Amino acid sequence: MLTELRIRNFAIIESLTLPLSGGFNVLSGETGAGKSIIVGALGFLLGERGSSDLIRTGADKATVEGVFDISRAKSISDMIDERGIDAEDGIVVLKREIASGRGRAWANGSPVTAALLGEIGRALVNLHGQHEAQTLLDGESQRHILDTFGGSLSVVDSVRESHREVTQIRREIQELATRRVEAERRSDYLRHVVGEIHDAKLVAGEDVKLEDEARVLENADELRSLAHAMSSLLSGEDDGILERLSSINRSLGAVQRVDPAGARLQELFDSGFYALDELARAVDEYAASVDLDPDRLEAVRRRREIIYSLIKKYGPSLDDVIETGRSAREELDLVDSASFDLDELHKREAAARERLTEQARELTVMRTAAAARLARAVDRMLPQLGMPGGHFFSVLLPSEEPDENGAEEVEFRVALNVGHDARPLARVASGGELSRVMLALKTILARADSVPTLVFDEVDAGIGGKVGLQVGDTLRRVAEHHQVFAISHLPQIAARAHNHIVVAKAARGGVTTADVKVLEGPTRIVEIARMLGGDPDSKVSRAHAQELLKSAATA
Repeated sequence: MLTELRIRNFAIIESLTLPLSGGFNVLSGETGAGKSIIVGALGFLLGERGSSDLIRTGADKATVEGVFDISRAKSISDMIDERGIDAEDGIVVLKREIASGRGRAWANGSPVTAALLGEIGRALVNLHGQHEAQTLLDGESQRHILDTFGGSLSVVDSVRESHREVTQIRREIQELATRRVEAERRSDYLRHVVGEIHDAKLVAGEDVKLEDEARVLENADELRSLAHAMSSLLSGEDDGILERLSSINRSLGAVQRVDPAGARLQELFDSGFYALDELARAVDEYAASVDLDPDRLEAVRRRREIIYSLIKKYGPSLDDVIETGRSAREELDLVDSASFDLDELHKREAAARERLTEQARELTVMRTAAAARLARAVDRMLPQLGMPGGHFFSVLLPSEEPDENGAEEVEFRVALNVGHDARPLARVASGGELSRVMLALKTILARADSVPTLVFDEVDAGIGGKVGLQVGDTLRRVAEHHQVFAISHLPQIAARAHNHIVVAKAARGGVTTADVKVLEGPTRIVEIARMLGGDPDSKVSRAHAQELLKSAATA
């Protein structure tokens, strides 16, 4: 529930802290005192659009902050947690600021978008203001209300799951059919691609090996000449390196005969000599291996041309060419296999569609019965709320075929005056009537609604006397399951509240502002007496106020 609303530099409000409690809270005050501004500030906090016009004269920014206790609302706590917002100790603090047309928002100190703030706000508060778009006015909410009232939410889930299945299968059918048509259109080209690549009998990495081989074959004569020259330098009979090293070996022998330490020099010599001897043999073998083979060179060149041509068409690499051949083969196979696969998909789609139709038919039966019961329940309440000739209808509008919502849409309609046709609830002209119809629905659905706080602005418009008492009693009953916050001019309603707050204009530094005060005991009697229209200081007005408060306590 909303425990505290803090408003700063918003419209005429300089600084205001509104404390709220559980149960039924009422806000009263003279016309123009700022009651609607407080509701407007709450709406702004909950995600409604705002502009720099809302900033109080002389201030650079306006802020609204709300403190919510969600310790008893696990579903809301889970929803907030899923969005990465930590709600320690079951407390959520929402804050929104606007400065020079730019706005910012926070949830428990973490920056959030206005859209996310609105999503959280709608889960926390259901705000019913005159002529404003409310959650109860859109088709999705009305459908959910009827399904909740009729106990058909599990069937709704089944319908949605079946519709998802049908939609997915249809998407697969469309994708496969599109791919088959494309494959058929490209079949001649695909066969050419497959044949050309298949005939080439490509091997991964072959292009690199051919490149190396071609380079050797093209330079075979030079390579052989170089190898022979190296062999002559190493192994020449007269001045070859190995032959000339023999004299060094003899000198090393003489050194060792005189100085045993020369053995280390001999070891180094032997290592070098053996290495050079090995090199000489390897050079000879390499020279013998270099093949002057014009036929092989020509074959390598032809193969390279084939590969280069394919890379140019399907590259940029040999691996890409091989992959192109594979994917073209798969696409061609689709032409042959698609008919079988499409037949299977159509069978699956028909079975899923049959399940959807059957489940939607069951849901229609449940909705039809629930619509009649809900209409009767609301009709019983409308006279108590000042609409004796009013009638409520929950109309089912058939769809062309079942979708994720079933085989129909749901539309709430009302006929609030004798002789008038029923109209959609969203188009009811009177804000007060709209609020009272909302109140009737909320009373009936109070236990099923998960939104913890309900706000009613001008719920008493156009009523008075006994009807006012009945509306007050209704709000008090709703407050058994929700926190209720209502703006009211009627003493009959205000007297029924558990928590009474008054708002009044004041002046600070020559600028008008609004202040609030929680009323208890004598101060509440004075405010109820003022609302009665008499002199709040007269004994008669105060006695009447005390009587209203006493009757509320025993209601």
